[in-house]
Amino acid sequence: MRVTQSLEQTQFISALDTLESNISTSEAEESSGLSFTTPSENPAAAGTVNGLNQVLSQSVQYSSNASSAQGSLQTENTALDQVQTQLQSLYSLTLEAGSGTQSQQSLTALAAQATEIQSTLLGVANTQDGEGQYIFAGYATQTQPFALTATGATYSGDQGQRQVQIAAGQTVGTADNGDLVFNEIKNGNGTFSVTAGPNATSGPGGTSGPNTGTGIIGATTVTSASSYTGGSYTIDFTAPGTYKVLNSTNATVASGAYTSGAAIAFAGIQVTLSGQPATGDTFAVAPSKNQSIFATVQNLVTALQTYSSGPSQQTQLSNSLATALGNINQAINQTSTIVSQVGGRLNQVTTQQSVATAQQLQLKTSVSSLQSLDYPSAITTLQSENTELTAAFQAFTLTQGLSLFKYING
Repeated sequence: MRVTQSLEQTQFISALDTLESNISTSEAEESSGLSFTTPSENPAAAGTVNGLNQVLSQSVQYSSNASSAQGSLQTENTALDQVQTQLQSLYSLTLEAGSGTQSQQSLTALAAQATEIQSTLLGVANTQDGEGQYIFAGYATQTQPFALTATGATYSGDQGQRQVQIAAGQTVGTADNGDLVFNEIKNGNGTFSVTAGPNATSGPGGTSGPNTGTGIIGATTVTSASSYTGGSYTIDFTAPGTYKVLNSTNATVASGAYTSGAAIAFAGIQVTLSGQPATGDTFAVAPSKNQSIFATVQNLVTALQTYSSGPSQQTQLSNSLATALGNINQAINQTSTIVSQVGGRLNQVTTQQSVATAQQLQLKTSVSSLQSLDYPSAITTLQSENTELTAAFQAFTLTQGLSLFKYING
């Protein structure tokens, strides 16, 4: 086949286009720092990179969720620390009230301090985060959860706990609802409670009014968890120095001579009383039930405000204070438990954030190894392509003449 000048020109232009296209691609790679920018340039690597980037994007989202959860948990932790501080102050105030040296005026002043503590606790219970959401409202984050009442406080939130996904198949609770934190607190010693006088269920020979003796509630303990079945009992003083313990059907389960400061044991539990109960005085034992922090404070305030001097009134106050101390201690224990749980969830988030950071670094490294440009090699390639282009022009000029070279460029 005869190779004409026209054919040679066509072949040269085609080769020139290819060289210029290669140079343009190399220059674009150097500019972007990527070995390819479209899937068609490297389909296999592009598919892998796309999959890695999807995993990376999801991991970054989980990290964002974890940061949000961490902020919420830290807000709750700070609020719970404040609750514990206020409860400790309330406990100390109650001990001070029970010192036996307080006047009615000083007890009234202590009642005012307890009221201030109650107000502070209410403020903490209605804590909002940086987005204006109530952290102790459960799912009802736009609803103020607590409002004071004459007997304590009402709760308007729900029992939900918001969850945030911080990894595939892993969620973390970001806040505890206020019902759990402030309301679901077992009174007494957490297993059973003891009350005196008007709150007691009187047995045979007992009275339905306030105790008239000086019997004061002391330590209450469970000696055998398997023996205490959660029943209700009445310790009934039917004669001077003598007691009977009656169950809910008024059957006698224990009896004996009373000694101040000695434990009265029955049904796997024991109750210590001091002082001298009068004939007809009663003390009721019942399974612990939930009581809110606000009801505990309000009961204490009422006891301090209504005190009047006299042996009988002093006994009533002492029993009210003993009850308050037990209930405050239960609230402190409850809050401590939740603080520990919050700390555990914070550790969980921190650990997952470390895992996610390492994962994201590895994913970015993998993407880079597939897509990032090898600059030394790319520079060598570009130089080679430029040299090849220059040589092509020179070779064609020698064979076709300068006028033809000008024609092609024109």
